[in-house]
Amino acid sequence: MADIESEQAAAAAGSGALVLFSGGQDSSTCLAWALERFGTVETLGFDYGQRHRVELECRDALRQGLTDLNAGWAARLGPDHTVNLAALGEISNTALTRDVAIAMSEGGLPNTFVPGRNLIFLTFAATLAYRRGLKHIVAGMCETDYSGYPDCRDDTIKALQVALNLGMDRRFVLHTPLMWIDKAETWALTARLGGEPLVALIREQSHSCYLGDRSHHHEWGFGCGTCPACQLRAEGYRRFVAAAV
Repeated sequence: MADIESEQAAAAAGSGALVLFSGGQDSSTCLAWALERFGTVETLGFDYGQRHRVELECRDALRQGLTDLNAGWAARLGPDHTVNLAALGEISNTALTRDVAIAMSEGGLPNTFVPGRNLIFLTFAATLAYRRGLKHIVAGMCETDYSGYPDCRDDTIKALQVALNLGMDRRFVLHTPLMWIDKAETWALTARLGGEPLVALIREQSHSCYLGDRSHHHEWGFGCGTCPACQLRAEGYRRFVAAAV
């Protein structure tokens, strides 16, 4: 078993990955996870007119912080890319792309759901990975602590991997390391990857708040403290801290 695991690790180290990197907690943790596993790692962010666009402005500090924390990560971290997807925001009527109150819709989903967003993100990511010669695509979708978004489900990601591989005639592997863990476990994964320095970096520099609030500071980071994203992050951090005591 050890030989098989070492061979798999060597194969991963010799290949490249593209991380969907929004500037949020989950994608920052995924970036650290990828830097531990792959020989070269590039990052990709999307500007789709989101209300919390400030998350994109957090990305440079996070990338720099990761390279400062670990010389190996610094050697592996490659270029950053940003894709303008303004059309997605223009055709979406959601609380993430319009100045409306966050609420539940008639269909049972919160109105923060942007239809097709992750499908589009991963398709564009695969297109870029094709050009850059990268096999692995890493994203922070999660089916444990989430708002019921159908494009975060494991079945959706697996189906899309099949479609992308068929449609591009290329072998991509979609990795979702947070799929089956909750926010407390995500903080714990962060601690395992980089200890308290990485926890502090992601706590202070990443952004999750749907309202784009960077004016209110909490023990878990910046945010309004009341939107669903802030509540998930705060509760997860509290449980993580409690478990560590």
